[in-house]
Amino acid sequence: MAILIDENTKAIVQGITGYQGSFHTQRMLSYGTKIVGGVTPGKEGESVHGVPVFNTVKSAVDETGANASIIFVPPAFACDAVFEAVDSGIKLVVCITEGIPVHDELRMYWKVKEKNAVLIGPNCPGVISPGKSHLGIMPFEIFSEGNVGIISRSGTLTYQIAYNLTSMGIGQSTVIGIGGDRIIGSDFIELLKMFERDDETELVVLVGEIGGTDEENAAEFISAEFSKPVVGYIAGITAPPGKRMGHAGAIIEGGKGTAESKIKALEDAEVRVGKTPYEVAKIVKEQIKG
Repeated sequence: MAILIDENTKAIVQGITGYQGSFHTQRMLSYGTKIVGGVTPGKEGESVHGVPVFNTVKSAVDETGANASIIFVPPAFACDAVFEAVDSGIKLVVCITEGIPVHDELRMYWKVKEKNAVLIGPNCPGVISPGKSHLGIMPFEIFSEGNVGIISRSGTLTYQIAYNLTSMGIGQSTVIGIGGDRIIGSDFIELLKMFERDDETELVVLVGEIGGTDEENAAEFISAEFSKPVVGYIAGITAPPGKRMGHAGAIIEGGKGTAESKIKALEDAEVRVGKTPYEVAKIVKEQIKG
């Protein structure tokens, strides 16, 4: 099985006529994703790679029955795009856009919760359920179908760990890049709950990085409520003190948010933490064989 998306997911692309929207629409279509429509105001009646373009999300949903959307619009318009999607009945929104102002991200977060929908991102690589569907910008060639879920704050580390797993003959159920901004739509705990309910996901890899307390919070949840094995990786252990690193979410406060505090929290929750992406894959292989 899988979480969030599968072979029955019907998606639209907001911003389909832009370069990124068009390029990745073609990639997603080539994977077999059901892209049933696109949205660009003023471009209704056109088509992109055979996908019809609509003026509004509402008209696209009414015409196609879409239940998911992936957003490739500039930062200034991303908040409005998310609002339009969930107001039109879309239940899963994947927002690729980076550089969105924090106050817009906060508005997006609460709007999606109000509508009982799911937002992945922003500033993320998307979601893939290998062999079923792909909504995002991931290099899908490195993934394979299987029983390991991945939740990651880092796009490139997601790819590296998935590649190592696939090379060892270990497939993935669903892989989610949640984004590295300070405010994101879905965090580790929300997605761990989904994997808990997925009968075919046997183990979850949690990929974190310095900044914030999401990993510490996830460790508490794993210890108290999560029944499946978890393998962890934390990026940033060699980051120099006092230097801002990478993502907007990489902010260390009050002794929390360091690589050391995250690793300790996870290990206290009986999560084995790899020192390198390759070691993570080796640990997963041992856990699955065990």
